[in-house]
Amino acid sequence: MLEPSEASTNTHPTDRSPLVGTTFMKRLSNIFSKNEPRQSEGYVEFGSITEQSEQRTLGTFAGVFSPVTLSMFSALIFLRVGYVVGNAGLLVTLLQFVIAYAILVFTVASICAISTNGAVEGGGAYFMISRTLGPEFGGSIGTLFFLANLVSSALYITGCVEGLMENFGPSGYLIKGLINDGRWWQFLYCSGLNTLNLVVCLIGASMFAKTTVFILSIVCTCLGFTIFSFLYQGPMEVSLPDSNTIVGNITMGNYTGLRIATLNENLYSYYGKDYTAHGELVTFASVFGVLFSGVTGIMAGANMSGELKNPGKSIPRGTLSAIAFTFAIYLTLSLLTAFTSSRFLLQNNYLFMTGVNIVPAMVALGLFTATWSASLSNVIGGSRVIEALAKDKVFGSFLSFIPKGTWRNNPILAVVLSWLLVQLVLLIGSLNIIAQLNSVLFLLSYLATNMACLGLELSGAPNFRPSFKYFTWHTAFLGLVGTLIMMFVISPIYAACSILLCLILIIFLHLFSPTKETQWGSISQALIFHQVRKYLLMLDSRKNHVKFWRPQVLLLINSPRTSCPLIDFINDLKKGGLYVLGHVVTEDPNTNEPDAALELTPHWLNLVDHLKVKAFVELTVAPTVREGLQHLMRLSGMGAMKPNTIVLGFLDKHVSNDFLSNGDSPYLSTSFTQNIFPIKTQHNLESVEYVQMMSDVLRMNKNLCVCRNFFKLNKDKRNGTKQYIDVWPVNFILPNENDAFDTTSLFMMQLACIVNMVPMWSRAKLRVCVCDEVRQSNFSLTSTTQPKYDRLRALLKILRIEAELYPIGVWNEVIESQSNDVPAYLHNVNKMILDQSKNTAVTFIYLPSTPTHINDSSMYLDMLEVITENLPPTILVHGVSTVTSTTL
Repeated sequence: MLEPSEASTNTHPTDRSPLVGTTFMKRLSNIFSKNEPRQSEGYVEFGSITEQSEQRTLGTFAGVFSPVTLSMFSALIFLRVGYVVGNAGLLVTLLQFVIAYAILVFTVASICAISTNGAVEGGGAYFMISRTLGPEFGGSIGTLFFLANLVSSALYITGCVEGLMENFGPSGYLIKGLINDGRWWQFLYCSGLNTLNLVVCLIGASMFAKTTVFILSIVCTCLGFTIFSFLYQGPMEVSLPDSNTIVGNITMGNYTGLRIATLNENLYSYYGKDYTAHGELVTFASVFGVLFSGVTGIMAGANMSGELKNPGKSIPRGTLSAIAFTFAIYLTLSLLTAFTSSRFLLQNNYLFMTGVNIVPAMVALGLFTATWSASLSNVIGGSRVIEALAKDKVFGSFLSFIPKGTWRNNPILAVVLSWLLVQLVLLIGSLNIIAQLNSVLFLLSYLATNMACLGLELSGAPNFRPSFKYFTWHTAFLGLVGTLIMMFVISPIYAACSILLCLILIIFLHLFSPTKETQWGSISQALIFHQVRKYLLMLDSRKNHVKFWRPQVLLLINSPRTSCPLIDFINDLKKGGLYVLGHVVTEDPNTNEPDAALELTPHWLNLVDHLKVKAFVELTVAPTVREGLQHLMRLSGMGAMKPNTIVLGFLDKHVSNDFLSNGDSPYLSTSFTQNIFPIKTQHNLESVEYVQMMSDVLRMNKNLCVCRNFFKLNKDKRNGTKQYIDVWPVNFILPNENDAFDTTSLFMMQLACIVNMVPMWSRAKLRVCVCDEVRQSNFSLTSTTQPKYDRLRALLKILRIEAELYPIGVWNEVIESQSNDVPAYLHNVNKMILDQSKNTAVTFIYLPSTPTHINDSSMYLDMLEVITENLPPTILVHGVSTVTSTTL
């Protein structure tokens, strides 16, 4: 409360003293700071973002537009336009460019959506995919993207060397015979260029980034000369390369200049033979594979995300501008090529542009700079991806050497590894074969990017709010379908193998990657949530039928350290149903202290993972265990998936084993200290409250199971030949002739049958112990009890429960002691069960109804304690609902 001197209702706000306002704000600060929630780990550190932006130096043009344009020009612009138009024809060429660029535009829309939905760090496409799809998908796609970059680098190196041979080889346009030709000579030249890339990368990628604008200006100048030459040059003959051996003695091809007749000749498809691939027949798929490989550089800007001042702004603008620019150039060159060059020339001289250029050296210069810069860009991008994979420890310690080999922010060892793998790809030799492999790998990475955005959009994740407004789920879906189709069009074998490799990596990383626990966020969780919510709404409890009944279990745990075998056993009992581990923190929930349940929940989830059980965790805070159990019974589950069976541990007075720290325990773990899970006993729980809890369960129409002696259960050693699952369908406190046929006994048989169906327990034999009052000494049934025995046998047959009816011959003596001395009778019951349980793994015993008078609670619990003393793992069962069906 404020003092009268500090706040007057007659004072105008503008007339208040500054001191009074300050005092008031201090009091408010003191009041609310005490209950201030702890800061979430997801807050944004603006200072760190500012520091990162100061370390980044590249803008949109130099950091994105230039590398993307150079990568998309690469070998195709000067070396394979003739190959594409000459075989596919102008119309199909334009169609293929439209298809390729449509896929690119849709994929770029996804890239822009991801890059404008949060801060993008180093690692480029890998970073975006992994942080969107999660470590398993991100790691596998990142690995394939790394390989795609290396194959792409090898492709461009091969194209550069092919240009060298055409210009300086035995039949070179510029200088004949300057360099030798041959497969291994070409491999030597490729290795030299690859090593040059290695040297440049070791010196520093930033130097290359700063020169991309200059390199792009050279390539554009060369393109200008080429386009001018198409318009300027008249008819002429262009020599064919000596490497073309499929044309025989023909050495020239015709360049006609701008002619309608030439356009008509080149308008439609006419696939020939590829003289660089030993005369293999060219197809639509091989042409598209080569064409698409030349335009796969859309990720070049994203790969430089770690050096961009503003990735969220630069990546969309730079990439889309580069796509529009290169598309216009490719269309222009395709049209000019179809108008001016004969099909024979285009199919038999892929470097015909040198022969028609007014300055032939310009084509060579443009080819060398475009291919070399693209190959270098891919090596840099690939090394950054493998560095990001290593830093994220996606493959554990396998790549741990890479971050150690970083000098001045330059991943030296990642560059060396990339160089070595490019060398291996260069052994393939043929540019067109490498191009198909390159296209498939890039298409797969584009497919993953579209899938990431499609999943985010369909999941309706509220935090997926990209500032790029031209993305919709339609663009992502079209991009995904387009990439998938074209992968198999280019090469079904490459596509199938790459997808299979991706799936293997996903499974491997899901099982073994230490990164699966990271807090990146996974698209799979968002999609699962979306689907689960939808199907939960469709699941209607009013449509439940007994034929499809299964146990939905809530197991109340006091001390997880002493309950591991029970938790494990109930996991077998649930039969694919709901399984909830409940725990009550007994303290006053109406305090200002942090909620204890929130702090314990992560540890309980880790326990579920450690025990490898399929269970949910529900914790609550309540003044008493009884009140907490009521919370859990009412609120656990969701919709129609609510617990129908409550399992309690018996109110034992002794301290059970510590299964998490015992060296001989199969549940041993050093991760759960006594501070996390202290050993607790149920001494603070009175008999009255415990029996009231049992009554609450039955009152809420839930089936009840009370478990005792499960510290004796060791599933690893339960492999003997004489093992049984025993069912005792008789109410030992108030025995009745119809006990074996009532709801509780049927429920008990159903549970025992479910346990027997589990593979771990299938070798145990289910045994129903029959207790009859009249029986001969040789255990054969008399005429008076035959009908009851037959009824049980017929019941088991109708219920399709395979069980042995096991007569208990001493029951007649035991039941006679009931009228003389009840305590002695109960001890006799215990002895009878114990004598028959020497080879028993688990025992199911009929649980009588709880007493109506609270004063009888202790006596009721004492009777149960006597009956179950020293028995094998025992489940006292009381059923309230019909769980068996005899109808189809």
